Amino acid sequence: MPEFLKQRMRWVLIFWMFIISAIAYLDRVNISIAGSAIQNEFGFSTVELGWVFSAFVIGYALFQAPGGRLADRYGPRWVLTIGVLWWGVFTTVTALLPAGIAHALVLMIIIRFVLGLGEAVVYPASNRLVAAWIPSHERGIANGLIFAGVGFGAGVTPPLITYMLINYGWRWSFYACAIIGTLAGIVWHLIARDSPRKHPWTTPAEQAYIEAGLPQAKAAMETHQTLPWGKILTSKDVLAVTASYFTYGYVAYIFFTWFFIYLSKVRGLDLKASALYAMLPFLAMATCSPLGGYIADRLTKRYGPRVGRCGIAVFGIGLSAVFIALATQVESARLASLVLAGGAGALYLSQSSFWAVTADIAGPSAGSVSGLMNTGGQIGGAVTSVLTAMIAERFGWTASFMTAAGLCVFGSLLWLVVNPNARLVAEPVSATSDVRDSGAHR
Repeated sequence: MPEFLKQRMRWVLIFWMFIISAIAYLDRVNISIAGSAIQNEFGFSTVELGWVFSAFVIGYALFQAPGGRLADRYGPRWVLTIGVLWWGVFTTVTALLPAGIAHALVLMIIIRFVLGLGEAVVYPASNRLVAAWIPSHERGIANGLIFAGVGFGAGVTPPLITYMLINYGWRWSFYACAIIGTLAGIVWHLIARDSPRKHPWTTPAEQAYIEAGLPQAKAAMETHQTLPWGKILTSKDVLAVTASYFTYGYVAYIFFTWFFIYLSKVRGLDLKASALYAMLPFLAMATCSPLGGYIADRLTKRYGPRVGRCGIAVFGIGLSAVFIALATQVESARLASLVLAGGAGALYLSQSSFWAVTADIAGPSAGSVSGLMNTGGQIGGAVTSVLTAMIAERFGWTASFMTAAGLCVFGSLLWLVVNPNARLVAEPVSATSDVRDSGAHR
C-alpha cells in the first residue's frame, strides 16, 4: 500500500463504497432499461412490470433495519461482503429464468424480492462504516461521495445496458452486472476493517485524527453497543427524518424505474435517444451528491449543523419540487429531460444530510437507525413503482409528476423539526455541550 494512501485509509474505504454503491444501482436500474424486452418475452403488462419493480423494493425495504442491526453487531466488513455476493447470485438467477415458464410473473417477483433482501445491507452498513471511520465534520462529503455512486452507476446503466440489449440480449446484461458485483465484494473484504484500530494500514496519526472527531466515545464504537429499538422508534428526530426519506424515495425511484420508459413511450424518443437522455438525471445525482455534502460540511463548520445539515435538506428537496413541477409544463421532450434532471440533482443535494445526521445522532447504532430511515425511503420507492403507473394510466403523467412535487414540499418541511444535535444515548447530552464538542473537533 503506497504511503500516501496509508495516511488516508478512511478515504480509500469511502472510495470503494462509492464503487459498491455504483454497482448496486447498476444492478437495480438494469431491469428498468430491459423492462420492455422482459415485458415482450414474458408477456407482462405495464402494471405487472410495476409489481416486479416493487418486489425488489419491498424486499429491500423490509431488510433495511435488520441489515443495519447486523452491521452494528457484526461490523460492516462481513455484512457487506455477504450482501454483495448475495446480489451477484440472484442477479444471475433473474437472467436464468427461461421464456415460456409457467407462473413467470410469480417467479420473477420472488427472485426480485430475495435480491432486494441482499442489497438491503449496503447503505446501513456503509453508514456504520462512516460512524466508525469518519470524523463528524467530514461526514457530509463522505456520504456525498458514497451516494455519488448512485448517480454514477445509474448514469452509466442506460447506454451500457442498451448496448448489451441490442447486441447480446437482456440476459447478458444481468450476467455482466453479477460478475462485476462479485469482484467488487471480494476486493472489499480484502481491504476493509470495521474500525481504524483494527486496520493494519491505518497510521497512528490518522487513527488519532479520526477518534478526535467522533461525536461518540470510541469505546462504544469498538464494542458494537446498540440501542434498544424502543428508544430508536420513539425519537422525534428519527421519525421525522424517516418520514422525509419516504418522500425522497418516492421521487428518486421515479427516475430509477419509470423515467426511461416515460421518455420512450410517453415523450416519443427512440431507444438510443432515450438511453442518452435517461443518463442526465443520474449524472446530476452523481454531481450534486458530493457537492451537497461539501456545502453541508462547510455550512456546518461555519454556522452549525442546524444550518449545514437541516438547511441544505430543506433547500434541496424544496428546489426539486420546483423543477419537477416545471417539467410538466415543457413541450419539448429533450428540454423536459433537462428540467427533470435538475430536479434529480436538487434532490441529491440533500442526500448527505440524511445519512450524516443519522450517523451523528446514533453512533454505534448508525446502521440500525439509518436502516430504519432507509426503510421509509424504500417504502416510498415501492409505492411509486406501482402508484406512478396507476396515476399515469388514469389521470396522465402530468398528475404523476405533480404528486411527486407535492411530496417533495412535505419532505422539505419535515426537516424544520429535526434537531441535528440530538444524541441517542442512555444519558441525555445537552445540545449546548454537543455544539461545543462538535466545534472542538472541527
